[in-house]
Amino acid sequence: MDILDVDLVAFERGGRTERAAVVDGVMQSLATGFVYVAHDLAEGLIDEAYGQLQAFFTLPKERKDRYIVAGAHGQTGYTPMMTETAAISDIPDLKEMLNWGEPAPPGHPLRQRYPHRYGPPVLPEDDLPGVTDLLLRFHAGVIDVQRRVLRVIAVGLGIHEEFFDAMLEYGATLNRALHYPPMDTAPDDGFMWAVEHGDINLITMLPRASAPGLQVRTDRGWVDAVPPDGSAIINTGMMLEHLTNGVIGAGIHRVVAAEGQSGDRYSVVQFAHPTPWTILSPLPTCVTDEHPLRFPTITSADALDKVIWEINLVEDGRRLDDG
Repeated sequence: MDILDVDLVAFERGGRTERAAVVDGVMQSLATGFVYVAHDLAEGLIDEAYGQLQAFFTLPKERKDRYIVAGAHGQTGYTPMMTETAAISDIPDLKEMLNWGEPAPPGHPLRQRYPHRYGPPVLPEDDLPGVTDLLLRFHAGVIDVQRRVLRVIAVGLGIHEEFFDAMLEYGATLNRALHYPPMDTAPDDGFMWAVEHGDINLITMLPRASAPGLQVRTDRGWVDAVPPDGSAIINTGMMLEHLTNGVIGAGIHRVVAAEGQSGDRYSVVQFAHPTPWTILSPLPTCVTDEHPLRFPTITSADALDKVIWEINLVEDGRRLDDG
């Protein structure tokens, strides 16, 4: 199965035939866990955000380390090189990250119960004045596209088009800017930019990467993810797999440098999460004779906490010792 390209605006503005074609394309493509989506997110906003994030990663280590947030578990601030480790691996990924999300209003119950996910984002404002406002505008633009893509998926699942909207209102959605250094900086041959894994969330959006490297596991083996110009990469996560009882699986992927590829790679992904108190219970429309009930009920918060520990981001109790 190939990764298909669909037009989000055609779904929203087209007639019945155009809408049906987009839904069919998305549902077919998600057999791979991935789809390319033509969108209307402003290219200038993407350019500006990516430029500032690349500037952050070129700062000296001692400047970047000032944005490490103790106890944040990779949900805000800076995560140094070779910290995150795929759940299937004991070797850390060769990458560093800057993380941020949308704060909840003061006094909001989500902020009270989940302070490490809903407090003010820790961003490099001291080094890059204006970056906080820029990245929060970027966050808002990307989550708007993700919300609209989830509406297409909802129609494809036979549920109300706005089913996912309530989950995304102050959802624990996380932006993650990633810097992958040249592979010749790896300590040994066992390191990869990012080992094979699936994301925990509903869907992930990647508007752009500065270099190739993302690969998708399909029934034909590993294939390069190369979207057309003007299209973002969307992949499905484990929470969507849980809600759909496995009808839509999590997209399995990795990030690798091709033989002879040199230089750095920069990208920004946004993980669309439901609110932490969302109950992940398989949809009745997805429990059939062909797909008998597969997953027990779990809260979104508990599912995320389990994965955060598995990928070695719990500072005071890492799965793998720093030594």
